[in-house]
Amino acid sequence: CRLDLSQTDRYYESVYNPCEISRVYISNQCVSSATPTEEMNGAGNLMDFLDEPFPDVSTYEDFHTIDWLREKSRDTDRHRKITSKSKESIWELIKSLLDAWSGWVVMLLIGLLSGTLAGVIDLAVDWMTDLKEGVCLSAFWYSHEQCCWTSNETTFDDRDKCPQWQKWAELMTGHAEGAGAYVLNYFLYILWALLFSFLAVSLVRVFAPYACGSGIPEIKTILSGFIIRGYLGKWTLLIKTVTLVLAVSSGLSLGKEGPLVHVACCCGNLFCSLFSKYSKNEGKRRETLWRSFFAALVAAFTLRSINPFGNSRLVLFYVEYHTPWYMAELVPFILLGVFGGLWGTLFIRANIAWCRRRKTTQLGKYPVLEVIAVTGITAVLAYPNPYTRRSTSELISELFNDCGALESSQLCDYINNPNMSRPVDDIPDRPAGPGVYNALWQLALALIFKIVITIFTFGMKIPSGLFIPSMAVGAIAGRIVGIAVEQMAYHHHDWIIFKNWCRPGADCVTPGLYAMVGAAACLGGVTRMTVSLVVIMFELTGGLEYIVPLMAAAVTSKWVADAFGKEGIYESHIQLNGYPYLDVRDEFTHRTLATDVMRPRRNDPPLAVLTQDTTTVEDVETLIKDTDYNGFPVVVSRESERLIGFVQRRDLTLAIKNARQKQDGVVSSSVVYFTEDAPQLPASNPQPLKLRRILNLSPFTVTDHTPMETVVDIFRKLGLRQCLVTRSGRLLGIITKKDVLRHMAQMMNQDPESIMFN
Repeated sequence: CRLDLSQTDRYYESVYNPCEISRVYISNQCVSSATPTEEMNGAGNLMDFLDEPFPDVSTYEDFHTIDWLREKSRDTDRHRKITSKSKESIWELIKSLLDAWSGWVVMLLIGLLSGTLAGVIDLAVDWMTDLKEGVCLSAFWYSHEQCCWTSNETTFDDRDKCPQWQKWAELMTGHAEGAGAYVLNYFLYILWALLFSFLAVSLVRVFAPYACGSGIPEIKTILSGFIIRGYLGKWTLLIKTVTLVLAVSSGLSLGKEGPLVHVACCCGNLFCSLFSKYSKNEGKRRETLWRSFFAALVAAFTLRSINPFGNSRLVLFYVEYHTPWYMAELVPFILLGVFGGLWGTLFIRANIAWCRRRKTTQLGKYPVLEVIAVTGITAVLAYPNPYTRRSTSELISELFNDCGALESSQLCDYINNPNMSRPVDDIPDRPAGPGVYNALWQLALALIFKIVITIFTFGMKIPSGLFIPSMAVGAIAGRIVGIAVEQMAYHHHDWIIFKNWCRPGADCVTPGLYAMVGAAACLGGVTRMTVSLVVIMFELTGGLEYIVPLMAAAVTSKWVADAFGKEGIYESHIQLNGYPYLDVRDEFTHRTLATDVMRPRRNDPPLAVLTQDTTTVEDVETLIKDTDYNGFPVVVSRESERLIGFVQRRDLTLAIKNARQKQDGVVSSSVVYFTEDAPQLPASNPQPLKLRRILNLSPFTVTDHTPMETVVDIFRKLGLRQCLVTRSGRLLGIITKKDVLRHMAQMMNQDPESIMFN
């Protein structure tokens, strides 16, 4: 027996590159170089007497964590088997090629369906949002903008008005103006909003409870290896798609971008189930970093073909500014970053407090009434203000826009110089007109409204995203700051801060740019994103040349928000729900050891184990019945406690069940053995049951004096489900992922029992 140094090297390599590992061997275990590969691998057929594995082999129970190393090993064996068979015949070669290309086929299908659903959702949201205010007489399925595209009666000054589009009061009473028409339109706006939200929450409650929320906290947890059956199912996909349209169209302060992540993951799960390569391997189902780029490419082409934004572009808020930014403007950009960090902190703490109250009080028992109440309040307060009445996406788009000569928005009501003869793309800074000042008051009220109502909206039992509401808060604040800086530069261009770069008659300040920077700052404050946030802003706006202002605001926002707490909104909701998620960004610096965390603890009953050749079928069934553990260590004997391997609870249950059905002579008194050779038993004993093939002969182990800092790092990087604690090969205890999470919570003076899925 000699030490296999190649396996030791692989262990150290795996700590830095877990994707390369197929099985971990600990350096204190001697492995014979003559050991057969299939004997060392615990992922073969489950029972010797079966030619093929039976159904449900190597699957996991609901709300359990997958074994990444086991799944990787099983996929390696599957690939080795296919490669070996491909040399036998042309048909097997074709099958191996189909298997190799199945990943690209899955990505193609995901991209096509995701892009199609995104385009359909965008078109449906635009139509149903406008439906609250009126209807297109020429084609009722047209939105307001689409209805007036083909109208010959539309004028430039009244571009939003055309005979084909009528508001409900005009359609019902024949009067478009007046107090009566306003009240009727107001009432119908509220009625439509209540109807949409009631349908959304009812469909979620009755058909797919997992379709609520944004889905990002759960998706992060699932991708880390946690099983939530049904969360990515077909019903969830269907109901989330329909109710997302209803929820956004109701006018609630929520977005569709976060839930679209959940929708796309449902598409991925749907197509993965069509290929055994993914459907039978939970680890394989969760990989796809490089291929996801191909899926995104296909989705982008599909979305471009649908053209939901009507501008032949792929970005939601396309911007095109004609003035560069100046170094002095970094000061207000950084101030917007500070505002974003403070807003993010306020929102996270207030929203988590409200969601915790929802979970722990009677409020959580009436989700339909909560949605109806919040929708009613939102509609009543939103309608009088034109900036809160329209959809949030339209609001952000208007706030991002630069004021050119063709703009008719209140935000562009500047006092023009009649003698000006400059190109329309290079309009100089001008004094603000009454429309701008009126818009500023309305935007200030809209800012307060959005800040408050979003706290109570996010987390309700309907699909609800946070990207767009967060961007709206920042865009409003940024536009207000941008107009203020613009007017200061116009009226006080001789000040030292403006003197060097803002001459009289020049186009110095772009308020739309401030709105874009503010949107990035607030989104970063809520989500704690930095690099990905800047990339997202590029994708949404196409504003690549404004990378420095966006980076400055994003970094400042994160610094300010991190000063009050490291967790973003999604990590906070993961903690609130008790999901077993280990964040790679969480630092563990406490000086504790594995022996402080392992079970059994002092005064606990001894660890439940199986012996290699003295346990009966009845003993195993009793142990399974009396405990709820996910698996059991296998030792040589209870006296020596020398570790042999680890066996999963589900595999044991299925193996014994199938043995009783298909193997003659297996009874309750039959001995279960995990060794290669059967034990010496009297002839009168019933036939023994060999279960060596379900035994993992190389479970991950650490010593009792291993620092918990190392153990936590191992759990993070290898995605372990559990590890065994030994001393000189003798089993002492076990550490599970939930034990690690509980210990981390305890070290941070939190309730360790909160780390329970709820």
